[in-house]
Amino acid sequence: MSESSALAATLLDLRGVWRDRLTAVDGSGREVTHDPHGGVPGAFPYENLVYIDFDGEHFVQTSVVSSGRDPAVRTFEARRNGETLVFTKLGPGAPNIVGISPMRGHLWFVTDDIVHDGISRYAEPDHVHVEGDRRWRHTVLWRHGSLVRVMHVAGSLLGRDTSRRRSDDPRGADGPVHDTRSEVEMYEAGRNVP
Repeated sequence: MSESSALAATLLDLRGVWRDRLTAVDGSGREVTHDPHGGVPGAFPYENLVYIDFDGEHFVQTSVVSSGRDPAVRTFEARRNGETLVFTKLGPGAPNIVGISPMRGHLWFVTDDIVHDGISRYAEPDHVHVEGDRRWRHTVLWRHGSLVRVMHVAGSLLGRDTSRRRSDDPRGADGPVHDTRSEVEMYEAGRNVP
């Protein structure tokens, strides 16, 4: 791993267990209390317990709803390729999602092809900022070409040990930290989605 790699340094800074609080506003700036448009529709605000692992090459993130919404677990995987983090396909019709870091502490998750057919149905670029034991994520969501919400995530680092589940994990303390890799269907043509 290159010492000068902003991507690797940022991913290492993100490694650990985080408690995230998620809030959102709609396209007019009004507070969102229920979101039918996201990958996992549900209430706002809510909290996630988030496990992030990165070994210099492989990245895995598992988010577990801990309060404010029905239980849900989502796991995503990616692999570092130089200065790009390349995610395993998110599901049928999904574009290639990549992570890029212009400087340490900042990370963008975006599609590598803006004219991809699935992007016309669902586009959700993320900007992540990490600073010590705090992190922030801002996500803009477009559905069928229209802006539907902006999400704000504020996270606090709970610890760096991701070798086991925390005792306050809603899934229970026993079992693997990371779940089976998640797939989403919102990019697929012909899906009847909001």
